[in-house]
Amino acid sequence: MSDKRAIGVFDSGMGGLTVARALRERLPHEDIVYLGDTARLPYGTKSPATVTAYALQATRALMKHDVKMVVIACNTASSVALEPLAHDLAPLQVVGVVEPGARAGLAATKTGRIGVLATESTVRGGAYLRAIRKYNPDTRIVQQACALFVALAEEGWTDGEIAHAAAARYLSPLFQTPSEAPDTLILGCTHFPVLAPAIAHVLGDTVTLVDSAATTAAAVAEALTKEQMTNDERHPGQNHFMATDGTERFARLGGLFFGQPIAPEDVELVDLQAGLSTTVQASP
Repeated sequence: MSDKRAIGVFDSGMGGLTVARALRERLPHEDIVYLGDTARLPYGTKSPATVTAYALQATRALMKHDVKMVVIACNTASSVALEPLAHDLAPLQVVGVVEPGARAGLAATKTGRIGVLATESTVRGGAYLRAIRKYNPDTRIVQQACALFVALAEEGWTDGEIAHAAAARYLSPLFQTPSEAPDTLILGCTHFPVLAPAIAHVLGDTVTLVDSAATTAAAVAEALTKEQMTNDERHPGQNHFMATDGTERFARLGGLFFGQPIAPEDVELVDLQAGLSTTVQASP
């Protein structure tokens, strides 16, 4: 069977376009509808209840496009809203980025020491700790909240003096004791992959950087195949972009994350709060 409906993807801003890019590469015949909640980013400094409410609104906007699956391309929203969204939206499949990222980190580490760079909310909630230790409870995990990385990514300041200084400041606590330092860093926010050059500038090539985008795309492909929901038509998939504010800016900087230009006229401005209820409850 072939399901021609689109895959819905949402994030607090443009970072989730790294996941959309991986989906496009992995599933070239699938249509993708992407929503960036640019009016209310960052999610990483907000409460779980607020993030869950925003995630529900974003998902309902995607459902207006009759999507067959929702991908939460935001680590913060994945860490607090995945379970309530999956329950509220069943039987619609909902896929997050934390679980695939955790599995990729475990596959990459050779010493059993993993670092997680994420937003304040993701670090505070411990989603990566739980996901990693579910598969290997003996893994040694250190976390670092890197709130400024989101702002740098959204401004397009992904390399150079400012990005290098921020990376050095955030990374130094993790590597003060070389014998206990992680050999693998999970980029636990979809905004962070574009800052990989700055991180590598500080660390060199001795640490493996794990971006959950490709692993998430693989998980989506596996789920669609299992449920016989892939689009079997051989034409190139189409992209539809939505933003809640700053559509021209979204188009201008979004190409950095998506890997190809985005035309301003291809970005639709949407209002997530108009006529939408937010009754779903956040995970504790």
